[in-house]
Amino acid sequence: MVNLVSLDPTENQSSEALRSFLEKCQEPARQFHRQQLVSISLEVDSLDPLAVLASIFESDERHFYVERPADHLAIAGAEAVLEFTCSGPSRFEECQAFVDDVLANAIIVGDQGVPFAGPHFFTAFSFFDEVPSDLAFPSASIFVPRWQVATKGKRTVAVANLLIDEDTDVAAVAEKVWRAHSKFGEFSYAEKMFTAEGESPRITMSEVSSPEHYRESVQRMVERIGAGEFDKIVLARAKDLVADQEMDPLRALDGLRKKFPECFAFSVANGKGPSFIGASPERLVRGYGGMLTTEALAGSTKRGATEEEDQALGEALQNSAKDQREHRLVLDSILRRIQPMGLQLSYPEKPKLRQLANVQHLHTPIKTAMPVGVRLLDIISHLHPTPAVGGVPREAALTGIQSTEHFARGLYAGALGWIDSRGNGEFFVGLRSALIEGKKARLYAGAGIVEGSEPEKELAETELKFKAMEEALFES
Repeated sequence: MVNLVSLDPTENQSSEALRSFLEKCQEPARQFHRQQLVSISLEVDSLDPLAVLASIFESDERHFYVERPADHLAIAGAEAVLEFTCSGPSRFEECQAFVDDVLANAIIVGDQGVPFAGPHFFTAFSFFDEVPSDLAFPSASIFVPRWQVATKGKRTVAVANLLIDEDTDVAAVAEKVWRAHSKFGEFSYAEKMFTAEGESPRITMSEVSSPEHYRESVQRMVERIGAGEFDKIVLARAKDLVADQEMDPLRALDGLRKKFPECFAFSVANGKGPSFIGASPERLVRGYGGMLTTEALAGSTKRGATEEEDQALGEALQNSAKDQREHRLVLDSILRRIQPMGLQLSYPEKPKLRQLANVQHLHTPIKTAMPVGVRLLDIISHLHPTPAVGGVPREAALTGIQSTEHFARGLYAGALGWIDSRGNGEFFVGLRSALIEGKKARLYAGAGIVEGSEPEKELAETELKFKAMEEALFES
């Protein structure tokens, strides 16, 4: 059971007071011979979490970052104080068990009324239940960060998560936390932190599989759809890029968050060098205060060069029988997957446009109250992967993807997000993304194939999606 303790910062203005408090936290660790998570949250002056992450960034430390500028929220977590990995069909249940076990031995202190206070569990699920052992990320990973900074609106919280056992040097831990808290109070964000210096890098690019292979694959899938094997299948492409200098994933992320404020700008690092970054337009699920939100996002076209062209393209998308059919397939599949869980779902009859900087989609929001006993990872286990990134029927589409694509998806189109100590959380889909390590990057983009899909148009859609990441990496 979580222990919530009030901690008045005005009465704890020294490392000595913090040490005294931590010594009390150590008592149950000694009594029961087990580790104790202590999470301390303090509201601080306004900070940019991405700038804070950049200031402490180490390639050999884990981190998780997500920001949605349109919602005025951002959260960063760095260094793992606790972590867990697993694989297979039970990965969601195993991660939930990890969360429950950690919170059963947690003491949470500070102002819990500040948004994003308390420990957060940052989580990444790959597209498939199982992944090759040589990939950068396992099929499921979850960690509690040592340091966490988040903003929502005009409020900022800094969180320190500590692991206390019977042998912990409490005095040293208290001093380290106090120094970090003092740094947050003095932190100064400089706009030039993310400004590129010198010439743009020179790059070489190679296709993991050729455009012709993609066209042929789309045509084969259209034929299989016509034969009744699928209703929809999503086929992705990958490009490998090599630069003549090290790439900065956080600088690229800064460019993405500015260009795509309606998207989830994200970075996930495994602590071994690689970072998976992107700007995803698709929320998988959000749970907060007993309410659940998800969405159907399918059917796409480009943005227009003029206001008139843009409006015409949007209207054509809304009137496209092919795109409306694709969107309805996704919506109906989502409803079928989660309605049996006792959810009373509400959604508009017709999709609206979600317009991003370079593409526009058909979008239907879905809302419901969360039944007692149903948790966020329960919902995700039914939803992921959604038909927007997999297909319909699910198992047939997943088999088709594995036999057709010439690369492992890894976290591409995976489920990424966070859960807090109250069971609130938000997950998004790992789209418009790239895996970066040193001078190398692998970019991913996909398109949904349904009856009536044309290979050349689907290829063009993937190129449009690649462009956003290419510009972020080499032009920001």
